[in-house]
Amino acid sequence: MGGRAGGARPVVRPVGEDALLVTAGSAGQVAALYAELLARRAQLPAVTEIVPAACTVLLDGVADRAALARELAGWTLPEHPPADGPLVSVPTVYDGADLAEVAGLWDVSPEAAVRIHTEPEYRVAFCGFAPGFGYLTGLPAQYAVPRRATPRSSVPAGSVALAGPYTGVYPRSSPGGWQLLGHTALRLFDAEREPAALLAPGTRVRFTAVASRG
Repeated sequence: MGGRAGGARPVVRPVGEDALLVTAGSAGQVAALYAELLARRAQLPAVTEIVPAACTVLLDGVADRAALARELAGWTLPEHPPADGPLVSVPTVYDGADLAEVAGLWDVSPEAAVRIHTEPEYRVAFCGFAPGFGYLTGLPAQYAVPRRATPRSSVPAGSVALAGPYTGVYPRSSPGGWQLLGHTALRLFDAEREPAALLAPGTRVRFTAVASRG
């Protein structure tokens, strides 16, 4: 990445006493930057935590902030991350309350909407909102949908949902305004499990349609 021509350069800013905030130009570049940071972590000044977000990567607990800032400022960022993260299959019953509405927004039948959603391979871009909640990219841009005008007071755990360009799976019951496509029985977050979160940044995800068990 460091010597690759034609890519964008990240913007590096100091944050607090021992952190750096690195801004990239796109979600793909953020994912590529995060993957490169993990791959080269042993060769870089020590960092306690690397946290990707929608447009940035936070490097916290940096041992030599000036040296790392100089290093990162010289990197160039490709548009796409390497496709080498672990793959998680999410069996999904497509019975969500908003499936018909999403199909209408896409101008297709509900059955076709399921095919559209299960076709791509997704990638966890970053996590947030609740422990174990991953923001998944991979759905083509033309299928982005708005959040619901009125959020629900309670969305069941395991709900598979859309908002903007992202797909997400609710790890626990919580309020939410995403469009509900269906549900999975997978446990997305378990504090007794190692790792606790099933979907971590960089993880590849495939959704598979399964029938309800009644």
